[in-house]
Amino acid sequence: MISIRLSLLALLFSAATLTARSAAPAGSSEPAPPAGPFLRVAAVQMRSTRDVPANVTRITRFLADCAAKGVQIAAFPECAVSGYYADFIPTLSADQLEAAARDLAAACRQHRIAAIVGTPEIRGGKRYNTALIINAQGTVLGRYDKAQPITVDRAWGCQYGAGPSPVFSIGDTRASVIICHDNRFPELARLPVLAGSRVIFYISSEAYVSKEHKMGPYRAQAQAIAAENRVYLVHANPPSDGPTEGSHGQSRLVDTDGNLITEASIFREEVLIGDLDLSKATAEFALEAYEGPLAAWWREGVKRVPRLP
Repeated sequence: MISIRLSLLALLFSAATLTARSAAPAGSSEPAPPAGPFLRVAAVQMRSTRDVPANVTRITRFLADCAAKGVQIAAFPECAVSGYYADFIPTLSADQLEAAARDLAAACRQHRIAAIVGTPEIRGGKRYNTALIINAQGTVLGRYDKAQPITVDRAWGCQYGAGPSPVFSIGDTRASVIICHDNRFPELARLPVLAGSRVIFYISSEAYVSKEHKMGPYRAQAQAIAAENRVYLVHANPPSDGPTEGSHGQSRLVDTDGNLITEASIFREEVLIGDLDLSKATAEFALEAYEGPLAAWWREGVKRVPRLP
């Protein structure tokens, strides 16, 4: 009887040992890969009105608040300077828009923070839907003009941008920009990634909240861009102001595997802040394009990507 009990105890001990081993994290005997460096980003989900100076003042306040929280770069929605109003944008002069850009650059310099800010611009007598790329020294490093305007853009005379986005330095990485409808054209995201971008800033003023059937696809498109390239995506979109004003909120930070890091509400102004582990932004899936049958096409396309400091 004693020997049977001892045998049972031995079996129970062996089972417990095996269970403990199987519960241990896979590969726990090997050192974890080093994390970082990190980039602290913000996606600012803000409302804009038909008052450019007031919008610039509010953007400046958001920049100050983000800078106080250690944010290195903050992204604001499409046409944040003017609001995305087809009836209002044509009333703005080049001087008004240039003054707004100068004030925003000064705010970045004052608070030592970089920014991506959506604004209409007039250059050479033509209007563009533009993302200003401003560094923490208050220099407008460059501009990205929306490559694929939609009907609303064309209603205020918006021209097609030359695209793709320039690639610019921020912290320990490189980044790029797309604007709203551009997200339906995968090459506009991938070409800058092949040129070195590891964080894509996506600024938009998507459909009204009443167009509920678009909400799921909008989220899926943002996640797909990150996942199919293995980079981060930082999305800034305005909140809803009702059935036919504003957008639908849901600004978001998307991880390199396509999963959401965080997502904003629909109706509130919010600031999403996240620390992006740049060691995860490998661009491995984008880079595999160089091994496939379209390798020559991609290499030719990358030559068209502007490089900024």
